[in-house]
Amino acid sequence: MQQHPHISRRRTGRLAGLTAALAAVVGLSTLTGPGAHAADNPYERGPAPTESSIEALRGPYAVSQTSVSRLAVTGFGGGTIYYPTTTADGTFGAIAVSPGYTALESSISWLGPRLASQGFVVFTIDTNTTLDQPDSRGDQLLAALDYLTQRSSVRNRVDSGRLGVMGHSMGGGGSLEAAKDRPSLQAAIPLTPWNLDKTWPEVRTPTLIFGADGDTIAPVSSHAEPFYNNLPSSLDRAYLELNNATHFTPNSSNTTIAKYSISWLKRFIDNDTRYEQFLCPLPRPSLTIEESRGNCPHTS
Repeated sequence: MQQHPHISRRRTGRLAGLTAALAAVVGLSTLTGPGAHAADNPYERGPAPTESSIEALRGPYAVSQTSVSRLAVTGFGGGTIYYPTTTADGTFGAIAVSPGYTALESSISWLGPRLASQGFVVFTIDTNTTLDQPDSRGDQLLAALDYLTQRSSVRNRVDSGRLGVMGHSMGGGGSLEAAKDRPSLQAAIPLTPWNLDKTWPEVRTPTLIFGADGDTIAPVSSHAEPFYNNLPSSLDRAYLELNNATHFTPNSSNTTIAKYSISWLKRFIDNDTRYEQFLCPLPRPSLTIEESRGNCPHTS
């Protein structure tokens, strides 16, 4: 029996109305709150970023912290875990951060709450000794991540498949070692790094290297620049040289380091392409940036 054309149109109209209503409900559920994230990216955390939101001292998440005694762990020297207080948003990506030669956790502790408030679990660590070399610091960063995901009190808040490493000086060299040894890492950020090894063809982890134009301890010409140049050319990689900066610039709160670190971690640990706008096109020279290099757009 042939269907009346007006009935067919009415049914089509009802279906269209139901579809639109459902879309509106779904849309409303993704618009508000720190944990709002799009259905096509289950790892997206927090509201849409702005220049001011990634430069702010704190992001949208309230942060708690817990101390980890060196007596309670093996393979590294304990530290402090910073994490979003909410449990409403599921798990978060995580980052372990190592200090440099002769330095303590306190030298990189500012990164803990600043990054965690943007939607990460952050473990700033002490090393076994303050004299540990980069290869040892790389092993310790991985041991810290293993503790974080397997034994820590916040392990249920961490997505063990979305991990990254950061480090200053020899800790920065250690972050390259960690990325070489564990290709499953999603992001690495060496800060004014030092390492006797200058070539990194084994690295498969998206890597952002910070250098400093006034660094006399790990001069960019013999450390940060060759590290960047000898990463695989096909890798998502970037080099950002801080202007009017020293080897120790990463040891205190720094908006430029925070801004681009947050963007890199969000882009590659959370697969959050909303942050690509702050990385590509490459930042231009400014009062805080001497130069930048990288491959844009990113493909990971």
